[in-house]
Amino acid sequence: MAMRMRQSLAQLERAFVEEAQQDRSRRESLRRAAIRRSRDRHRERMHKHASVRFGLLVTTLILTAVVVTVVMFKTLYIVMG
Repeated sequence: MAMRMRQSLAQLERAFVEEAQQDRSRRESLRRAAIRRSRDRHRERMHKHASVRFGLLVTTLILTAVVVTVVMFKTLYIVMG
């Protein structure tokens, strides 16, 4: 009977150790997944901001070209006329 008790205690201890290891592994996996999601969200935000900045840059360049062209032709009209 004492031998069975020792075996069952040893089995319980082994099961506890294995479960603790699995729990640590699961927590580490969850932590890595959370870090990955955080990086992905950050990357998406940066991409979105970069797209908006690029759109503003293109708009600014086009408006600048239009304004310069209009001013140039008005100046040419004044000089020639």
